[in-house]
Amino acid sequence: MMKLNLYTKNAMLLTFALGAILLVSCNMPARATASPTLNVTQAYQTVQARLTEAISRTPTISPTAPIASSTPGQSSPTPTQLVQTVTPGTTQPPANCDQASPGVPIDVTIPDDTILRPGESFIKTWRLQNAGTCTWNSDYALVWFSGEQLDANLVVPLSGTTTPGQAVDLSVEMTSPTSPGTYQSWWKLRNPSGDLFGIGPNSDAGFWVRIIVEGSSLSTGTPAVTETSQSTLTPTVGVQVSGSATLQFNDLYDLDRNEINNGSDDLTYEEIDLKHNLVPLESTLIANAGPNQPSMATCQGMNMSAAPITVDSLVGNYFCYQTNMSLPGWLYINSLDPESGQLNVEIYTWLIP
Repeated sequence: MMKLNLYTKNAMLLTFALGAILLVSCNMPARATASPTLNVTQAYQTVQARLTEAISRTPTISPTAPIASSTPGQSSPTPTQLVQTVTPGTTQPPANCDQASPGVPIDVTIPDDTILRPGESFIKTWRLQNAGTCTWNSDYALVWFSGEQLDANLVVPLSGTTTPGQAVDLSVEMTSPTSPGTYQSWWKLRNPSGDLFGIGPNSDAGFWVRIIVEGSSLSTGTPAVTETSQSTLTPTVGVQVSGSATLQFNDLYDLDRNEINNGSDDLTYEEIDLKHNLVPLESTLIANAGPNQPSMATCQGMNMSAAPITVDSLVGNYFCYQTNMSLPGWLYINSLDPESGQLNVEIYTWLIP
């Protein structure tokens, strides 16, 4: 039997009450004195008002609200089950903030399967490009996460800043194992929040160094220097700073910090006789090293001077330098826009304790 809704029940009750009032009024005995007669119109208006009040109290269903299932045995959903709760104040991290891609080349030193002797010290340098939207600074670090540690520091903080789109060379001091064999060490970058990221389509792949250890061990106290390692003299030599920069005319360039117009300058970029020139400042020296990347020993052995160098026809060349802090390094010219004069360079400054 169909259940009556609240509206129908209230209407029936009020109708019944009206009928009872009329019936009583018709059967009341006459009195000697006149008494006020029942005003039927007022009674009807009273009933109508009660009926309207009952209707206003009847719950209504929003047209947009889901309809509860009438399946027997299935309970109707509560209002909280029908509404999707959205927590206010929550924010998503910046999209594509921390991403890296391989530089050209990615293996600046120690390419895959480089042959080293047991116990040989070397410096591995990767070139990576900041492919994200956030700037890398000293709060970021290069970290070991898998494979052979190769006697390296687990965490190597980055130096300087690498803005989105820039490339940077990241170096780690390592030592080959004492037993012959093939060894591979995997590394990633770590952001200030402690999250790891790397290269690849999803920026989650690590990069590595893979070496082959052969032959007899080195004599005690004689650190090795190999052509591929680009390190010399002592295994404690590291990197002071590396990265890229874009220079405009009259910019002052600090080769010890890879910074422009910071007040501590090694070079200035000037237009002289309608040509583009790198001009050493203070005690900085420079020399053209040609198209091949020089080692530290090569740069230290070059005859450098403080004379300006015209770079118009030298895109793709390396230049050895000695900074005003007496640190050796190389500068590579990536590109030169002859119309705007914009010069894009990469640098690598070695750190000598």
